[in-house]
This record gives sequence, structure tokens and C-alpha cells, in this order.
Amino acid sequence: MTRSGQDERVGMCKQITDSQRLFTIAVSRVQHLHILAQRYFGNFESSLGPDEKRQLNKIFLQDFCNSDYIISPIDKHETQRSSVLELLLVSYRLVESWEVPSRSLAALSRDQISGKLTELKTGLQLLIRGGVALGRFEDYDQRPDQNLRRNYELLACFRKDMHKVETYLTVAMCRLSPEANCTL
Repeated sequence: MTRSGQDERVGMCKQITDSQRLFTIAVSRVQHLHILAQRYFGNFESSLGPDEKRQLNKIFLQDFCNSDYIISPIDKHETQRSSVLELLLVSYRLVESWEVPSRSLAALSRDQISGKLTELKTGLQLLIRGGVALGRFEDYDQRPDQNLRRNYELLACFRKDMHKVETYLTVAMCRLSPEANCTL
């Protein structure tokens, strides 16, 4: 093998290692966000009375999350058939859709959710390699003095979306790293 061929192989191995490292970091960050979302939602829900909880559950089932307009795999089989790039792009869009709403969560938590989302978004951009033009999503205004219903919806949607991103990144990482021995 020529010196040039060896340098090319070393470069490719380094690129794969960097990509695997980025995936590991991204999955770790989204797992942390998903755990936070579950905790916040659980704490919020446990602070409600039975009637409030029942009423909010009925309303939430009729309502939808601000990220529901993002086209994403609808089930496990569709997720498995999606390419790594498709999973990264959907994950990026889901994370991006929380840029503004996450500021409203600041009133409900001590953690810097907005900062953690920004870090995750940056990692996803690196994985995508910035070569894809990504559309911006419309923002909406939320004030810290939100009502009970909006807090419930926001936390429930955040939990749902972070679970999706965690699933998509895990599937993508497993597809790129067969030695990860992933089962879904």
C-alpha cells in the first residue's frame, strides 16, 4: 500500500472514530434531557389534584404539540427503514423546534435546558456536517406566567419529543457502529 493510501485509511478511521464519539455524546445529552423531561412532567403531574389531572389529560389528548407538524417516522419499522441522515435531520428539527419553548421551561426548572438543547443541536449539526440546508421553524411567544394547561402541555410535549430524539439517535448510532451490539 502506498503512503497516500495509508494516510487516506488513517483519515477515514479518525473520521469514523470522531463520528462515533459525537454520536455517543449526542445520545448521552438527549438521554439526560429525556430524563429531565420525565422528572419535570412527573413532578408537575404529582402536584396536581385528581380533578385537575383528569381534566388536563382530556384536553391534552385533543390538543397537539408544536412539533407535531415535523414529519417523522411513525413507528419502529419506519424508524428502522430511515437512513442515518433522515434520522439526524428529524432529530435536528425536533431539537430546533424547542429553542423558544424551552425558555418557558426555565421558570419550571433549575437546569439550563435551553443551553443543553443548543449543545445538542450543535452536535447534530456536526454530525450532519452542515451540508444540508435546514428550514427554520416558526417560533411562538410564551410568557413565564403561563397557565396550568400550557405548562402541562409543554412538559408533556417536551418529554415526548426528547424520547423521539433519543430513539432516532440511538438507531442511527447503532447503524453506524455494528460493534455497539444494539437491540431495539
